[in-house]
Amino acid sequence: MSASFKSGFISIIGRPNVGKSTFMNRVIGQKIAIMSDKAQTTRNKIQGVYTSEDAQLVFLDTPGIHKPKHKLGNFMVNTAEQTLNEVDLVLFMINAKEGFGRGDEFIINMLQKVKQPVYLIINKIDQVHPDELLPIIEEYRTKYEFAEIIPISALEGNNVDHLLQTMVSKMPEGPQYYPEDQITDHPERFVIGELIREKALHLTHEEIPHSIAVAIDSIEEREENDKVYVQATIVTERPSQKGIIIGKQGKMLKEIGQRAREDIEALLGTKIYLDLWVKVQKDWRNRPSQLQDFGYDEKEY
Repeated sequence: MSASFKSGFISIIGRPNVGKSTFMNRVIGQKIAIMSDKAQTTRNKIQGVYTSEDAQLVFLDTPGIHKPKHKLGNFMVNTAEQTLNEVDLVLFMINAKEGFGRGDEFIINMLQKVKQPVYLIINKIDQVHPDELLPIIEEYRTKYEFAEIIPISALEGNNVDHLLQTMVSKMPEGPQYYPEDQITDHPERFVIGELIREKALHLTHEEIPHSIAVAIDSIEEREENDKVYVQATIVTERPSQKGIIIGKQGKMLKEIGQRAREDIEALLGTKIYLDLWVKVQKDWRNRPSQLQDFGYDEKEY
């Protein structure tokens, strides 16, 4: 560790589907946050850890800010708000393709209470013409006094290194909080559940809304064949959703399992056997006890 080692905590905040998880996965270099083209995929603060020779940045990828419609929604928004006062720096990420909206106004009102520097990150610049960027910058500049405005493409990697260097330069000197090979403080059980949920959302696309959760029932190492056995349950709110996830002759569930297994094996560095089940728990998003069972515990996150 260098004599002038820097470290600090950074919150990533923004409307749903602006690319926060894509950005963090790009920076960390490994998938720890689920990515989907559906809004509100991130439900917990995912702590990602970036470590270099002279710095360590700890990221909180917050749920996208939206108007809550149920207790799970309230939990997501409260989680995002709380992180703003726990960090050294805030990244407010927007989608270059979308104009200023009510969601942005809501976030900027939240940011008025923040004492830490706030950086406006204009993501998805690979999807717009360069001439479209200046009007976006000018509009947001009138809304809030940002420390800096940085356009990036998290998907393509454009300008991400510059953003990283900027963040490191603004961090105070401090300790290395995590070992250099640690990329998240979440238990593997949580990340495995998120990887399964990502595949279910991606493959069912428009058919399944965000009314699914994943419970990891068991993770067991078996010496006889050097495999890790993972048993998990995908929970839905309605029988019709269960049918969609299972698919005709079980084909959809099999595909979800195959894709999730590849990511889980990359995460664990070993071969796994994944046993997936599906069950219905009506209205689980409004039941505090079930929210806690699925990892949405305000005391923990």
